[in-house]
Amino acid sequence: MGTIPQLSIIKGPTRPLQPNVLHNIFEKVANGPHKSNIALIFQENCQTYEQVDKLSNQFARVIRQAVIENNLQKNHDGDYIVAVNMHPSDSLVIILLSIWKAGCAYLPLDHAFPGQRIEHIIRESRPVMIIFDEDSSFYLNTFKLSVEEISQHGSQQSDASLKENGRLRHSKDDLAVVLYTSGSTGVPKGVRLPHKVILNRLQWQFKRFPYSPTEKVCVFKTALTFVDSIAEIWGPLLNGLTILVVPKALTKDPEKLVNLIDKYQIERLVLVPSLLRSLLLYLGLQVNKDALKSLKLWVCSGETLAVSLAQDFFHYFTRNEYKLCNFYGSTEIMGDVTYHVIESHDDIRNLHKIPIGLPLDNTMIYLLDKDYRPVKAGEVGELFVSGLNLAAGYVNNRDPEKFIENPLAIDPTYSKLFRTGDYARIEKGTLLYEGRTDSQVKIRGHRVDLSEVEKAVNSLKGVDKGVVLCYKPGEMSQALLAFVTTKNLMSEHQIETMLGDKLTNYMIPQVVLVENIPLLVNGKIDRQGLLKMYENTNNNDDSAPEIEISYEGVPSHQLKAAKDLFETVAAVLGRSARNAISVNANFYEIGGNSLNSIFTISRLTEKGYHINIGDFISAIDFGEVLQRMTEDTIIMKQPPSYTMELLKNDHKNSVLDMITTSFYQKADLEQWIISEISVSDYEELMKELWAPLVEKNLSFVARNQTGKICGVALNFDARDEPEVEIKSKLIVIFEFLESIEGPVRDNQLPSGKGKILHSFMMATHSSLTPRENVAVFQYMEDEVLKLAKTRGFAGILTTNTSPLTQQLGCDVYKYQCMLDYQVNQYVSSDGTKPFGMAPDDQRAIVHWKPLM
Repeated sequence: MGTIPQLSIIKGPTRPLQPNVLHNIFEKVANGPHKSNIALIFQENCQTYEQVDKLSNQFARVIRQAVIENNLQKNHDGDYIVAVNMHPSDSLVIILLSIWKAGCAYLPLDHAFPGQRIEHIIRESRPVMIIFDEDSSFYLNTFKLSVEEISQHGSQQSDASLKENGRLRHSKDDLAVVLYTSGSTGVPKGVRLPHKVILNRLQWQFKRFPYSPTEKVCVFKTALTFVDSIAEIWGPLLNGLTILVVPKALTKDPEKLVNLIDKYQIERLVLVPSLLRSLLLYLGLQVNKDALKSLKLWVCSGETLAVSLAQDFFHYFTRNEYKLCNFYGSTEIMGDVTYHVIESHDDIRNLHKIPIGLPLDNTMIYLLDKDYRPVKAGEVGELFVSGLNLAAGYVNNRDPEKFIENPLAIDPTYSKLFRTGDYARIEKGTLLYEGRTDSQVKIRGHRVDLSEVEKAVNSLKGVDKGVVLCYKPGEMSQALLAFVTTKNLMSEHQIETMLGDKLTNYMIPQVVLVENIPLLVNGKIDRQGLLKMYENTNNNDDSAPEIEISYEGVPSHQLKAAKDLFETVAAVLGRSARNAISVNANFYEIGGNSLNSIFTISRLTEKGYHINIGDFISAIDFGEVLQRMTEDTIIMKQPPSYTMELLKNDHKNSVLDMITTSFYQKADLEQWIISEISVSDYEELMKELWAPLVEKNLSFVARNQTGKICGVALNFDARDEPEVEIKSKLIVIFEFLESIEGPVRDNQLPSGKGKILHSFMMATHSSLTPRENVAVFQYMEDEVLKLAKTRGFAGILTTNTSPLTQQLGCDVYKYQCMLDYQVNQYVSSDGTKPFGMAPDDQRAIVHWKPLM
């Protein structure tokens, strides 16, 4: 007889949980034997349990009174939420406790948050008030109290605890904390954590990792906006221990952090693996080999714990009295739902990865397939969590599909499942993390679903099997790859051309032909193996990509130029180069695109070669590029020819389509306010601008040889622009552009009408290939230049926000850079930073091209 296969379900220990709210437990501790113990230490301040209890009672009365007297209402979920934006201090902990005692839940903000994020959180969660130590315009119209005001009013209140029936009440859950986490759509979402969920996590900790008899002081160093802060604060305070509140700046200085831990003989620490690595590096440089020897329990979470890092840990902590733990979880499951403990070097001797371990008390882990059926032990499945560690969903019930009914549950304790979005498998009875399930990645600012691309690849005639993956998502060397086996002889370029009929430009992957698709022992595709094969084929050294270069067929008099050209292309394309670089290779067919073609031409110019963009992009192969680089001749194949037509009413629909596609879907600034604008906003904008654009006779469209409109350039006289009322959020874009262009225009450029041609907007058709895109931009730039000259303008003013147009402006058309501005620093008229979430390297460059 066969054996019944073991399924991938692991259940943690079942332990009774007596429902209670955390502040009631604290009050029992504070009014018992621990009342004289020090509860909080911050810099020179110390507060006893009795003092903390009484102060929080007074503050709770202030909060409750403010809600009642100002008729402050619950939010859509029926919750009384108090947002808190304070630097770490003893006062912060007391405020949090007072919020609970008033019957509310706390929602942490952070001074480091971009204003846009704070506004979104407040707008969605609708807190009854904000308690702050620094005022801000980002708090919108929410009722607010400063810490000083609460302290002042609190001194006049009774320090007795509010009666249960005197506290505010949420409509349904015993909500304690709301934490905002980054959503899969890029829009933060609030996780609702009730008291009983936190209590289940803490009671497991107290049993599995009890405080030792010598453990007197614990640290609160994690940012309040992260879920790990909850256990850092409330774990010790429910056990009569002292919390040392660590200022944020100190956590970034290994020397000061180590000294503080040693001074207070801290015995446990929660940290991300990257901080552990920093501390170990610091310890390795110290003469004092006894540093941190009091720290017996090290808990890593938030990142993958590498085996090599664990080995480094036990090289320093050699005695068997130190524990290194790997915790797994997320905010939605109270931070941690599985754990693995390593107690010595022997525990990791033969491991290829550190397990994420076993579930906590009253928790079940399921590894399920796409039909929500448990996979067999050893197989990879999507990780679902059930039990008492689950949050009560998201604020405003967002993403309900993440918290679903458990079809496998009998016990109501496990009636809900949380979909983590992670893969895992069980090996030797313990869980191993196997990566994310998300199939969405960002390609050039666009969200691309890999499954959609894979479906298109597999639908092609002649394709046997296609697997689409993203190599190093989010990094500079990111590449969208399709590994393909074919039924008959097909080239990679053929397949990519065929995909052009099914996918938009930015979704077309780099095709890699393989003899077969490798499989794991369980029959699943070896995705990591495919990516490793690509990496080994395309690059053997991270710092210097090794790409095949062939000089076969290069005439002797062109060898030096060929070396410069081929090495430049290899350096620019790096890992994205698909085939060998040779005289017969085409730049765009081996991985080139609009932006890196400009980089290539710029670098060649720096080396003394002057090649026209049109010649470069229209060259059939590098042989023709070499001919143009080494001889003063025009290559035979001319660039695509275009014609210019001044703007007229017949062009309106085509122009609107190009403007909308280029700016709404792909623009560098619009992406940061995309949730607040719509396609109709552009229709309204163009409706307002259309008549003046046509009337001024300075704008035009570009048609290709077939007569199709493939580009548009909208221009105004900079001192004769129409006054347009913009009622949509697009006003933010135009206010920003005016804020950086205005000072340049008014103070540094010629005065009077007819002097400055403002190149206002340029857009191309979404169907263009990278080569065509550059060609159309080049054509329109040349036409704007001609137009400006024939109309007698002194020069052209434009602002470029995309890397492509910035590169064209600086290196090809030799515009002068008048201002280089970091966009996330812009503060709009309403006091917010609309582009606050943009990276520091996103720039807006104001360019000027003098013609006289």
